[in-house]
This record gives sequence, structure tokens and C-alpha cells, in this order.
Amino acid sequence: MPDQCTHSPRAQARMRLAPLVALLLSGCAVGPDFTRPEAPAVERYTPYPVPAETAMAPVSGGAPQRFAVTRDIPGEWWALFRSEGLNALITEAFKNSPSIAAAETALRQARELTLAGEGAFFPTAQAGFSASHNKTAASLSPVTASGSLYYSQYSPQLSVSYVPDVFGGTRRQVEALTAQEEAQRFQLEAAYLTLSANLVAAAMTEASLRGQVAATEEIIRIQRESLDILRRQQWLGQVAGAEVAAQEAALAQAEALLPPLQKQLGQQRHLISVLAGRFPSDQPAASFDLASLQLPQDLPVSLPSKLVDQRPDVRAAEANLHAASAQIGVATANRLPQFTLTGNVGSTALTLAGLAAPGNVFWTVAGNVAQTVFDAGTLFHKQRAAEAAFDQAGAQYRQTVLTAFQNVADALHAVQEDAVALKAAAAAETAAKTSLVIAQRQLQLGAVNYLALLTAQNAYQTALSTRVQAEAARLSDTAALFQALGGGWWNRARTMEADTPAPSMIATLQWHGEPRSSEGGVP
Repeated sequence: MPDQCTHSPRAQARMRLAPLVALLLSGCAVGPDFTRPEAPAVERYTPYPVPAETAMAPVSGGAPQRFAVTRDIPGEWWALFRSEGLNALITEAFKNSPSIAAAETALRQARELTLAGEGAFFPTAQAGFSASHNKTAASLSPVTASGSLYYSQYSPQLSVSYVPDVFGGTRRQVEALTAQEEAQRFQLEAAYLTLSANLVAAAMTEASLRGQVAATEEIIRIQRESLDILRRQQWLGQVAGAEVAAQEAALAQAEALLPPLQKQLGQQRHLISVLAGRFPSDQPAASFDLASLQLPQDLPVSLPSKLVDQRPDVRAAEANLHAASAQIGVATANRLPQFTLTGNVGSTALTLAGLAAPGNVFWTVAGNVAQTVFDAGTLFHKQRAAEAAFDQAGAQYRQTVLTAFQNVADALHAVQEDAVALKAAAAAETAAKTSLVIAQRQLQLGAVNYLALLTAQNAYQTALSTRVQAEAARLSDTAALFQALGGGWWNRARTMEADTPAPSMIATLQWHGEPRSSEGGVP
């Protein structure tokens, strides 16, 4: 015998309402579901294949560098330059830099906004209590049963309101907030990478300037020795005064090159101090020269398909694209009917003791649905604006990817050409020095004219400075390659592990903190 309850009007009403309740509680989210862009279908960064290794130069810092496609980038890539002072300086900068603090604060703000947005999934309850003392006009009927013109009234109540996420507008809003938080997370990684790269570049520029200062001082020493020789020969009557005066002018010109280099060196030390979070007057103890920095021999070259996973700026642009996609769903949901459930329960009495009396309790339960009928196209155009913002974010993402590939291609090309340039500069320096030594010996013997000596001095001065700059360029462009490839942030110890929030109740992003496999489609 079938259960009669299943055929009762109340049971039938429950059966009819069940689909509506399910829709109210777990309705589908309108708007596009985000899929991450596919990696670019390119096989290499440059028009030509990367060689196995660079050229070699027979000088310090001239060893060949090997390109390793399968090698991963260490999280502390700057440690490959083998400088304890540089390692300590970057560690200090990570702790003290205002740019890092600002990026961390922006991430905390984004996290709190995400948590605040998730609060919309729950009802809102407000408790209130009102108390008043009143007097009724004598010409009117008394409002109290006792007939007294004076009375007090007490009314505690609890109000509950709930907006069901029928069409997923709230879920899309939380999805957008979560994506914005993800973008800030990668902005923080980008801040770490930028700061470390800037410090490495500043240290290498300081090393280059110190090398140029030393080269200039060497040229000044050589020209002073030549001037002493010419003065002795003038005293012996072997040369004219014009040749001595010309050498004095050449020495003065060489000495004039030194103050600008010293000025740049001082300014570079100020920059390093500020990057480390110090005032310029509080300079770090570590100083840098070319001898204190070792050129890494093995250079990782990530596959082009992995670059979009490794670059923090690309990942941030992708998260911004995700947020823009979710905002289309928010704008679409705003055009659909809006549901609201409200409840109110309380008590009112003339005395505090009377508030507990059953007869003084009141309550209200209500539901409301509203649909915009006419708004002169406001909500429609807001949806169109959200779609345009998504297209803009897609274009910005593609531009960021193109720039990332350009950065890697530039760095790879520079590393190869720097090795060739250093080899040529080393050969030129050796030849120029040999020519200068011969000219100096002949000058001492009186077998060469002053013009040949001056030519040899100028050639050696140029070759020596060029070799120093070429050696520094290899270091700088190697650091630029590490930066262009993403800096290995996925291998660096997490700096905010204790502050990482619990997983969102509405999981929209599953790929936090490490490169992920390619999936999804082109936006």
C-alpha cells in the first residue's frame, strides 16, 4: 500500500518546490568560464638555434658559457655569481625594501577583500534593541491598556536577510576577487625579482666603474712615466719642448676622465644603499669589483612553452584576464531577477519583564524578487563594458607575452655577442699593450718620435677600457637572462607561508605558486 503522505497536498507542494530551492541554493553561474590561454606555439626564442656554448677569451672572466635547455633556474640565482657580499645584500634588501613591503601589503589587502566577498554567501543577521519613554496627548485615546498617558516601550528584535546566489553573480564576484588576489601574489614575486635583478645590475655596474677607474689610473701612471722620460730627454736636449707640452696635455686629458668615473661610482653606491633599504649615508660594507664576481658557466634556457608559466608578469596578466572574465558574469547576473529572503523576530512590551511573555512576540518572514524593467540600457551597456574590458585584458596579456619572449631573445643574443666582444677586446688590449711597451722602449732609446708614443698610449687606453666594459657586460647580460626567464621564484623558499590564507570556499584557481601544465584555450 503506497504511503498516503506522498500524495498529500503538502507533500506535492514540497516536490514542486524542491527544484526551485535547489536552483536558489546552487544555481549555475552565468557568464563565460575562464580557460587559461595556451602557450605560444613557437620552438625557439631567436631566429637561429642557440649554440651549445659561447666564445672563449684568454682573460679573466673569458671562459665559455654553456646553454642547458633542461637545467632549472635556482631560486637564489644571484648566488651563482659567487659573491658573499652580494648574497648578504639581497637578503637584507628583501627584509628592508619598501617596495617589497608595499607589494606584501597589496597582497594582504587583496586577500582580505576576497574573504570579505565570500561573506556574501552567508545570511546577514542584525540584532537591535530600542527603548523609549512616551506621553500620549490627553485629547487622544490612550495607547496603553492601563489608560495611562505615560508609558515606556522596549523592543528587542533580530533581523536576518539573505540574497540567494541564483545566477552566480556572487560566485563570479568572488572569482574575480580571487583572481585579483592571484595577480597581487605574482606582483609580489615580480617585486622580489625586480629588486634582486636591480641589485645585481647595480653591483655589476659598480664593478665595471671600479674597473674603469683602475684602467684610467693605469693609463695616468703610464703617461706620467712617459712624461718623466720626455722631460729627461728635453733636459739632455734630445726632444723639443713641444713634445713635452703635448705629453702634459695628454696626461691632463687622462686625469680629466677620472672625476666623472668617481662621480658615477659614488652615485652607484647611493643607489645600492637605497635598493637595500638604507639611506645613502648608511652604505653597506660590501663593495664590488670584477674580481669578486664569478661568471656562471652553465646557463639554463627554459623551453618557450614554459616561459608563460615562469614569468611573474605574464602570470599576473593572466590573473587579470581571469578577473575580467569573471566580471562579465557579474554584469550578466545583474541583468537577471534579484531574489531576497528576509526574516524578523522580536518582542515588544511596556516593561523589561514583559518581553518574555509569549503574547508580546512578533515575527515576519518575507521573500522578494525584483527584475529591472527599464533602465535606458544601463545594465546592458555595463555588460558590454565588461566584455570590452576582457578584450583589453586579453590584448594586454598577449603584449606581456610578446615582451617576455623579446626579453629572453635579447638576453640570449647579448650573452653570445658579449663573449665575442670580450674575445676581440682582449686581443686588442694585448696588441695595444705590446705596441705601447715597444714604443716606450724605443722612446727611452730615442728611436721613436713622440707621435708614435701618443698613438700607442691612446690605443691602449681605449683597449683597456673596452675590455673592462666587455667583461662587465657579460656579467650584466647573464643576470638579465636569469631575470628574463623568470628568476626561479618557484624554487625560492616561500616568504609568506604563515600568511597564506585557507583555500577559498569557492575554488576558482587551482594553480597557486608553481608552474603548471598547459591546459585550456586561447581567450
